[in-house]
Amino acid sequence: MEKQVYPLAGNCAGADLAKVLPGGQDLVMKKAQSASSPAKSETPSSKRLRPADSPGTTSPAGKDIADILESIDKRLSSFDARLSLVEILHREFKCLRESLEFSQQQVETLAAENATLRESVKCLTENVTQLNRENKKIKETVIDLQARSMRDNLVFSGIPEAAGEDAEATVKSFIKTHLKLPEDTVKNIVFDRVHRLGPIRATAGRPRPIVAKFGHFKQKEHVKSRGRELKGTDFSVNDQFPKEILERRRVLFPIRRGFIQKGSRAVIAVDRLYVDGQLHRDPDITPWLY
Repeated sequence: MEKQVYPLAGNCAGADLAKVLPGGQDLVMKKAQSASSPAKSETPSSKRLRPADSPGTTSPAGKDIADILESIDKRLSSFDARLSLVEILHREFKCLRESLEFSQQQVETLAAENATLRESVKCLTENVTQLNRENKKIKETVIDLQARSMRDNLVFSGIPEAAGEDAEATVKSFIKTHLKLPEDTVKNIVFDRVHRLGPIRATAGRPRPIVAKFGHFKQKEHVKSRGRELKGTDFSVNDQFPKEILERRRVLFPIRRGFIQKGSRAVIAVDRLYVDGQLHRDPDITPWLY
């Protein structure tokens, strides 16, 4: 048996509803009473008298929310402060970066200038080294020329000095008396010049040495060879050398003596020391040979 469907319209009458549905009459009456009676309204006084809304009471949920809001507010304030600090740090970092970039540019400029200066200093150093070598060569050449100009000279030391003396006659007398050369030989000696070294001394002391320039080198060597006759006396006869060579010879004499004590044959020629026929070289002792 098919179930009958009864359409309900929104505008159907109450009587029709009562006829169609069982118990519909009671339902219609209750609906009518509800529609006819006014809805119970709440007054402001009744709202204020609610326990949840009373001023003296706060619900636990409301308190938690307030605490959460307060915490959020504090965190937001802290976050704002941190943001301000971040902005300050950003500005500082920006300034630092600009300063670093400027410093980097300066460093690059200085590096380029330094490289240029290094090359200039290198060139100058090479030039100075070359000039030092050339200057040393020139100096040695001048010393050699001075020594050659003095190769015919002998220095007589210890001969008493007299006022108004004839230096040449004094030297010839010394050669005949102390070097024991024959008078005829002494008469034939030719001097280009004979004189005392240095200014006249006001006080008495060791007499000034006499420099005699021989006209013939062989005569000079012959007189020099007689110097052994002066051993044990206050007199001496030596070659004349420039000041630089004299200083070098003073350095070489103790070394020569040491080699002789060891049984070697050591000879000094001008400013060079020969040991057993070999030139003695030492950067610390004879730097003029390098």
